[in-house]
Amino acid sequence: MVVTTGNDVAGYRIVEYLGITRGIVVRSTSIGQGIVGAFKQLGGGNIQEYVDVCEAARQEAYLLMLQHAHKIGAHAVIGMRYDATEFVAGATEVLAYGTAVRLER
Repeated sequence: MVVTTGNDVAGYRIVEYLGITRGIVVRSTSIGQGIVGAFKQLGGGNIQEYVDVCEAARQEAYLLMLQHAHKIGAHAVIGMRYDATEFVAGATEVLAYGTAVRLER
């Protein structure tokens, strides 16, 4: 499935807008990641343990968005974006969303 942050797909014409497609994940660090990350915060710089959690959350949200788009019959997702919000202390909601469309050459 084509996914783009743009509003069209080169070489194709949008023939139907199916609505918003989304994938939502709420993630927190594991005990080990939290402890290691907390110590690394003291020194500053990039904290790979936190990056790993964020990347996993984004990937899962993205895959859920694709599943939703497929379920509603989309050929592509346009205007794709991510959003993240701290849900509760230590847990972050990651949302992948866009507009599900049908295409024609």
